[in-house]
This record gives sequence, C-alpha cells and structure tokens, in this order.
Amino acid sequence: MRTKLQNILIDIQEKVNFSGTVLVENQEKVALVSQSFGYANRSEQIDNHAKTRFGIASGCKIFTAVAICQLIEKGKLAFDTKLCDCLPEHFKYFDEHVTIAHLLTHTSGIPDYFDEEEMENFEALWVENPMYQLRTLRDFLSLFQNRPMKYKVGERFHYNNAGYIVLGLIVEHATGMDFSDYIQQHLFDRVHMTESGYFSLDSLPANTALGYIDNPDGTWKTNIYSLPVKGGSDGGAFVTGKDMAKFWSALMNFELLNEDLTNQLLMPHVELNENDSYGYGVWIKKNSEQAILKYHVMGYDPGVCFHSAYYPASSIKVVVCSNKSKGAFDMMKGIEATL
Repeated sequence: MRTKLQNILIDIQEKVNFSGTVLVENQEKVALVSQSFGYANRSEQIDNHAKTRFGIASGCKIFTAVAICQLIEKGKLAFDTKLCDCLPEHFKYFDEHVTIAHLLTHTSGIPDYFDEEEMENFEALWVENPMYQLRTLRDFLSLFQNRPMKYKVGERFHYNNAGYIVLGLIVEHATGMDFSDYIQQHLFDRVHMTESGYFSLDSLPANTALGYIDNPDGTWKTNIYSLPVKGGSDGGAFVTGKDMAKFWSALMNFELLNEDLTNQLLMPHVELNENDSYGYGVWIKKNSEQAILKYHVMGYDPGVCFHSAYYPASSIKVVVCSNKSKGAFDMMKGIEATL
C-alpha cells in the first residue's frame, strides 16, 4: 500500500501542483506515507517538509468544540446553557433561546460575519474592516453583534463562523483565559502537539509555511493581507501533520474528554443528507450501509486548504495540509480511493 499511495500522491501533485504535506498513519502510529511538496517560502525556495506548520482555517473548529466539552465535563457549562446567560451584555438582538448546542451545530440562526450564502470573496471583508485590527475574539464583535437574527433558532443548519467566535468568547468568560492560551494549555500541551499554536501572521515562528494565492496570469502573492492577523475559535490555528494525527489519537482514546462527552461530540446532531451529518465541530460521513466511514474536518481560506480524517474501522488517520487555496481535496480523494 505504501508504494501505491506514494505513486498516487505524486501523480496528483503533478496534475494540480499541490504544495503542502500529506500524512497517512495507521493504528500503531506508523506512517504509511509521509510526503511533502512545494515551498513553504517561495521567495527563498524553502521546501515544505514533515515538520512544517500549516494554517488549517476552519479545520480547528473541532478544537473549540473540545474546549466547550471540557468545560461541560467540569460542570461550568451545559449543552443547554443559553447564550443570554453566558454573555448577556454582547448580543441584545439575538434570540434568548440560542444555546451552546445550537452554536456548536451551526443551527443558532445568528448572523455570520462572513456569510457564504451572501459573499464569495473572503477578502472583501477587509475593505471596511482592516484585517490588521483583528487580533482578539472581541475584535470580531462589531462585524455581527448588532445585526438581527438570520433564521429562527434551530430552523436549519447554516455554517456559521460567528457562532464559533461566540463559543470562544464563552470559553474566555468561563475560564478567565485568552482563548488561544486555553487551547495551548488544555489541548496542545496536554497531548504533546508541540509544534501547534495560534500564531500571528506578522510574527510567525520558524518552520511555518506562508500561504500563497495564485493568480490566473501566473503571478502570486502571500495571504498576509487576506486573513485576520491572528486566528481564533472559528479558525486559523497552525499544525503539523504529525500533531494533527496526535490530536485524533488523543480524542479517540479519551485523553481530551471522558468517553461520554467524546461520544456526544462525535454523535450526528444534524443530518445534512443521507450520508453526511455534523456533530460538534466535526463532519461525519456514513457509508452505504449507514456505518460511520469517517470523522473529518476541513478548512479553506485564501492561501490555505486543509483536510483531515479519522476512519474508525481501521483507526487510520489522514492529514493533508496545503499552503495554497486548492489541492487538499484532490489529495484526500486519491488517498481514500486507495485505503
């Protein structure tokens, strides 16, 4: 399988000019394949490699969901805790029936600061709201807190970044800690994700890939002016392939949450179609027999694309990180055809 996977990845890379790293790891934490392509820094021609850190955009919503579940495990919150009881001073226009469970499952109906049903270009946000001013979760509030509800509470699934900003604020309120510090201490450090973190784009640590946006005419630019300076509870963490595999192992072995809360996080809470559903911060795909095929997370931003999955039948973990806007899905599709 190793050679077959390697050949498939090379073939896909040649077709889509993939830039990033790919890790496929088995139950024994042995890499079936670990390959990297392209440059972490194009100007200096610094190669991507296994220890390169990549932005994962919305792929880290699952970290936020774990943080909330940890606070529920400690008795500080409950899934039916109402938003108006957590942060009453911030959201006077939101329905008083919005709960933490609604926020986790994108069914709250609150307005989003980047609504994919209304906007196509993420960068358009920064025309009136300079991205260099967005460094904390509270910096996002003015983008959505005074807008009316978009849908009735629980009416439908509507992917919502603002909802996860709100969840991060709840974590900060409940713990007295900055959200990124909480995740560092209670998630990354706890499971030895030693290379991961929420880094500012204007002060990136060593071994971090710059994100690249390719133009149709062959020119390119980095994404430093296309994203908030620092990611938060809705997305924007940086990980290595190995660290993300550590996360899946820790989650499935109940190292981050007890068994009951782990199962609740991974439970299908919103059915999207016959085979796809959403848990708490995680997508769930079933096979034709309606058994769980995979738990997976994904993220897309200008200069970032990311897919990662855990396959319960085999305990295989797949991580695909890219510092371009496209390519991760192609790699994931090729890998899954081989597994």
